[in-house]
Formats: sequence, C-alpha cells, structure tokens
Amino acid sequence: MNLKTSFSHKSKEPQSGFLYVVGTPIGNLEDLSSRALNILKNVSLIACEDTRQTKKIMKRFEFSNNLVSFNKHNSFNKIPRIINELNAGKSLALVSDAGMPSICDPGEDLIVEAKSRGIEIICIPGPCAAITALVASGFPSSKFTFEGFLPKKKGEREKILLEISKNEKTSILFESPHRLKQLLFELKKTFGGEREIKISRELTKKFEEHIGNNIQDVIQHFEGKEVKGEITVVIKGINNKKKKSELNKFELKKELTDLINAGMSLSQASKYLAKKYNLAKSVIYSLY
Repeated sequence: MNLKTSFSHKSKEPQSGFLYVVGTPIGNLEDLSSRALNILKNVSLIACEDTRQTKKIMKRFEFSNNLVSFNKHNSFNKIPRIINELNAGKSLALVSDAGMPSICDPGEDLIVEAKSRGIEIICIPGPCAAITALVASGFPSSKFTFEGFLPKKKGEREKILLEISKNEKTSILFESPHRLKQLLFELKKTFGGEREIKISRELTKKFEEHIGNNIQDVIQHFEGKEVKGEITVVIKGINNKKKKSELNKFELKKELTDLINAGMSLSQASKYLAKKYNLAKSVIYSLY
C-alpha cells in the first residue's frame, strides 16, 4: 500500500487525472491567487457549488471553462460522474461559493471518495473566512477550535455551546444573518454577557465590519437592526479562574433544569446537587 504521495510543483499544472481543491475569494475577487487562476483556466472541468458564483470569477478574469454543479443537493449523484472523469484522465477543479472547499460543504465527501480511489489531490490554498476572522479578532490564535454551523436541534446545540463555554481555546462559528440574534441570546444564557466575542461581517467586502467587545455589547449593537451579510463569530476562550467559576454556575443551572424536567421537585434536585458538589442548598435554589 502506497502511504506517500509525491508531486513536483515544477510540473506544468494542471496535470491529467488530478483533483485540484481550489480556494476562491470570500468576497473580494482580487484575492484570487495567480496559481488558482491558472488552474481554473486550464482544468478540463470545474465542479462548483453554485455555477453563478463561479461565473462571476470567470467574467472578472475573462476566461471560460466547463462547469458542473456540485452541491449538497446533488453531490450523491455527481460524485460517481466526477470520479469517472478523473479516471478517464481529465483534470478537475473543485471550488465552493467562497473560501476553501470541504469547509462546511460536500467537497469533503468528494475528496474522501477520490482519496479512496487512489486519485491524486492537490490543494491550491486560498482565503478562509474562519482564519481571516480569527486573525482580525485579536484573540489568541495559536490554538483554536472550529465548529462551523451549529446543529438546529435544541439538544445538540446546547451540548456544543456548553462544550465551547468550557473551552480554553478560541472558538469559531459560522452563522446565517437571520439566526444571529437567536445565537447571541443562546450564548448569553450559556456564557454570560461578559464573555468576549467578535462578530465579523462581510469579510473582505466593501462593508466589512468587526463588532463587539462582549456578548452583551453585541446584543445591544444589533438591537432593532436587520442583520445582513456573511457572519463569522469568534469567541475568546476561558483564561482565568474567575471565568471558570462563572461557567460552573451555568453548568449547574442546566443540570438543575434537566433534573426538574426529568421529574424531580426543585427541593429534591437542589438537595441532590448540593450534596453532589458540596454546596449549600440555598446556592442551588438561587439558580432556579
């Protein structure tokens, strides 16, 4: 079994039978690299999340190529066709609407399948909203976690938010503009209003903004306003004992609520948690 892939960048690109995963601009088309442009111009086929978005790049840089739609709605049916094209010796570029393919899109499935078939995969790096927002936030960036879009189911969301609330590393989320306010109130409920966050909006575009000092400030900023544009949320991790003690209050409150929802009375649940965590019963009562 071959565990090593060798590729010489001195070879003329694109090469036959290669899948090129190409990073494209997240807003400003001038961010497209010359190498990415060369690949998009010269591959046999471009698989794109939305052909309309890719056509904007083609129009701006004055070239044409063969496009095939490849998105979450049709990826199951399109992957076999794309694999067949690669096996036939064609070169292919995979692009998303913006940024790096496979980050929160079905490009990941195509890459996994191509890898399993022994197809050579080359990544042409480009802009990434998560990294751009992280660097612009000013929060610690050497270690971080990326959660993408949170699940819509309440229980799953609460579980992930609770995990993030305990994380000492910076966390990055994507959110749609029409759900941002809901997310902010969920963050306040789980983290408290003082947790430091930054909301990056319309990155690299004309109306780029970086909003916020903490959750409460951001809630006030958007109060009465319609949220527009692409949103990236950066949350600073816990970095001192004070924040860890605040976190315990939110964890404890959730556990208390879960016990009551499961059928315990407030008195029974408070007595149980007071004994479990060696706290006064009145402390537990005050949370409810």
